[in-house]
Amino acid sequence: MNPKVDFFFDKATKWHDEQRLLRTIVLDCQLKEELKWGVPCYTYQDKNIILIHSFKEYCAVLFVKGALLKDPKGILIQQTENVQSARQVRFTSVADIEAVQETLKQYIFEAVEIEESGEKVALKKTKDYAIPEEFQEQLDSNAALNEAFFALTPGRQRAYLFYFGQAKQSKTRASRVEKCIPQIMEGKGLDD
Repeated sequence: MNPKVDFFFDKATKWHDEQRLLRTIVLDCQLKEELKWGVPCYTYQDKNIILIHSFKEYCAVLFVKGALLKDPKGILIQQTENVQSARQVRFTSVADIEAVQETLKQYIFEAVEIEESGEKVALKKTKDYAIPEEFQEQLDSNAALNEAFFALTPGRQRAYLFYFGQAKQSKTRASRVEKCIPQIMEGKGLDD
């Protein structure tokens, strides 16, 4: 146990017992405990394997490369259709965890094997994302914007395309594009 991570478990109110049990199970699998992104992160040879999360409705373990796990028990959940790599196992009670404890350990060991193998999740490329018409018009009419956008990292490009494309109405998409143009021109990402 890493004392730097204790605060996460000590501050837990709703999922206190569940999180402590998950911590024990994960540590029993010989992973290193660290604090990343404000949550417990368990690593193998400095590679992220699992995170423990708390949400309003459940607590969960998140497998960073969960999409590569076999999941014969069908317990892995893709949080949203846009999550490409990670998968969660969600819990709402200690009994839920105890019921799949051995399976969870098997999945953890499989996740470590995947990491050792160097296997990677095939992520969608920026070109696989549709460019909303409202943004394409701006790119076509503004060479500096086009250059600035395609100079961004692929992750930043995808974040913008996803953000623009999520708006249902053309008016909203156009408004989002207009508001983001200055950030794009400065080489910043959506959340910078």
